[in-house]
Amino acid sequence: MSTALNPLQIVVFGSGTLQFLDAPPPKAPDDGFVWVFLARDVFDALLPRLQNIAQHLGGSPLLDLHCQDVRNATHPSDYDYTSIYDLVVFRRIKTEAEAREMPIPPSTPAAAIEQGPGSLRRLGSYGVVFAMFDRLLISVHPEGCFTARTFIDRYLADAAQTQGAHAASARTRLPANPADLMLRMANLMVENSIELRRKLGLQIERWQQDLLQPKARFSDWTQLMAVRDELHSLEDLCEEQQAALHEWLEALREQPLGSQGQGERDALVARLRDVIEHIDRVVRHARRMEQSAETVMQIHFNLQGHRTNDIMRVLTALTAVFLPLNLIAGIFGMNFEFVPLIHKADGFWIAMMSMALIALGLVIVFQRKRYLARSGR
Repeated sequence: MSTALNPLQIVVFGSGTLQFLDAPPPKAPDDGFVWVFLARDVFDALLPRLQNIAQHLGGSPLLDLHCQDVRNATHPSDYDYTSIYDLVVFRRIKTEAEAREMPIPPSTPAAAIEQGPGSLRRLGSYGVVFAMFDRLLISVHPEGCFTARTFIDRYLADAAQTQGAHAASARTRLPANPADLMLRMANLMVENSIELRRKLGLQIERWQQDLLQPKARFSDWTQLMAVRDELHSLEDLCEEQQAALHEWLEALREQPLGSQGQGERDALVARLRDVIEHIDRVVRHARRMEQSAETVMQIHFNLQGHRTNDIMRVLTALTAVFLPLNLIAGIFGMNFEFVPLIHKADGFWIAMMSMALIALGLVIVFQRKRYLARSGR
């Protein structure tokens, strides 16, 4: 089972068993299906072999239009179908490890790169393509895709429990059909979005605490705007995922049962609804975080405006206190010979006492009117 050296992974699922093969089986098992997995960068090189497998095990090769969709790494989430197979393009958020290996876009602000949280480096997404036949699943992933690697490692661990090199009695519950396996992988991708959502939520909560501090000097505006953009991207991505899965759900309801039993169809519909509900939770939480970020920004600016109004009110009151004092000083500074108190020995002290009493009276009046009161923050 040296699957790491094989660019085309072939896994055969039977009734409670699975096999890793180096070549496609003569036919798909009657009580299971075949999963063929490959990376997008080797898709063109392996396309003739892949088309033979699709024709032999699925009953039809992939359409040229669908092959173009597979090659398009930026294709949005989408659903399409033929009379033989269904095609689902499912875009997922990059994992933290993938984001670290990914080059930073030139347009990303330097502050967001150097000081931003780790989740800010997870900008971007990968597209995974699934072609689902009755007894065959073909999935095309980005190189080193964590989703396919997770399932391959899981099934390899099950296969390693036995002495056989290729067969194993699986300890985990194996997927019943290609659509079941596809939805399991889609659900794992959605869980990765939930993890990103959680990290962004924690970062926004920390920023909220900083923004609501009365004496704080918040300077992470570039990072905050980058997180808002990330939330927009996450919301758009999830809405595309929802639209694609909803189209698939409607197509399932309209399609005849065929080789599927009613119980198998009901289980598939239930799992599909569950994945859609998980995506919906991510969308709702992303919107709540976005609204929370908007709200705390408004509160922050309102607090800053209120603080500025407090400062201006105090400064205005202090200016009003000194205005009559300036008036008295200006009067006694006139160049007239006969100014009252000028020629008295105690005239200076009388003037100073009068100015002090006027200032004290104005301070008392302003305090009673709360002109000099500061907000208790």
